[in-house]
Amino acid sequence: MAIREFVRRHYRHFNAAALRDAADDYVRHLDGGGKMFLAMAGAMSTAELGIVLAEMIRQGKVHAICCTGANLEEDVFNLVAHDHYERVPHYRNLTPEHEKELERRGLNRVTDTCIPEEQAFRVIERPVLELWQRAEREGQRLFPHEFLYQLLREDWLDGKVQIDPQDSWLLAAAERDLPIFVPGWEDSTLGNVFVSNVLRGRLESMHTVRSGLEAMAALADWYTRETLGKGVMDLERVGREEAHDDVALRAVPASEAHGSVGFFQIGGGIAGDFPICVVPLIHQDMRRPCPYWSYFCQISDSTTSYGSYSGAVPSEKITWGKLDVSTPMHVIESDATIVAPILFQYVLES
Repeated sequence: MAIREFVRRHYRHFNAAALRDAADDYVRHLDGGGKMFLAMAGAMSTAELGIVLAEMIRQGKVHAICCTGANLEEDVFNLVAHDHYERVPHYRNLTPEHEKELERRGLNRVTDTCIPEEQAFRVIERPVLELWQRAEREGQRLFPHEFLYQLLREDWLDGKVQIDPQDSWLLAAAERDLPIFVPGWEDSTLGNVFVSNVLRGRLESMHTVRSGLEAMAALADWYTRETLGKGVMDLERVGREEAHDDVALRAVPASEAHGSVGFFQIGGGIAGDFPICVVPLIHQDMRRPCPYWSYFCQISDSTTSYGSYSGAVPSEKITWGKLDVSTPMHVIESDATIVAPILFQYVLES
């Protein structure tokens, strides 16, 4: 039985129905010509979500990604060090002494999976440092993902790949030149490595890798081009010619929009908080009209609560100018490593 057929047969109530409804609206959004933005937190790359996400990217079901620096790099770590990863199925029973022994062996634990430092971090560190140094020599400043795109496209990893390349979501993204936005990149292994090399004098500038603020500006430009057919600075020039600035606060009706973009969020934290704010940035802070996100779904294990952003119901985002009353909104309260592959495969089979 295909996944789509299985879900339609069995997923009829409660959290299961939430998954099915979210998947159906995802498909409906794409069929209507919309694009989908993926916000990915957690350790999804180490969980090997790339097996299905890479195919979603190849088939044009995901059009841009915002992810943590860890998710960005851990897909590459898995690509070159997969055979050296170790599973610890009894991780709940580990003592502090057991954890210390893993450290001594150079194994960095992510729940039940250990990433090997020498075969992953250090193998990637060497060529990436050369790419950073090359950028400095040539006077270039690039975003974090652009350096990793170079790493993949220029065969720096030739002979080092240990998994089927079809299972790497970052490789699929590089092949399609997918826009990726990485806030808070310094909160990652390679971010730490970059800073350490500046402090040790191997790199001259902290600014060779472009910042999160620049990523927000790039995202604003991408969003307006996708939804309005023009760049954010084009909107600014038009806005200066408007006599009544208050008109900028209205939403752009679907009939006037160039396109629509949905928001699919896995987990919470900065990977979701950062990009969803681009809409109020445009229409509240820049005071330029733009469409709201036209679809929203969050997979989260944070229960609905007051005071927790990740536990906030989607309708709260209406008050912040991110979603509209008519936006399809879904929350799947479950483990993303279980439900995201099912939902993505449902979309692929639709």
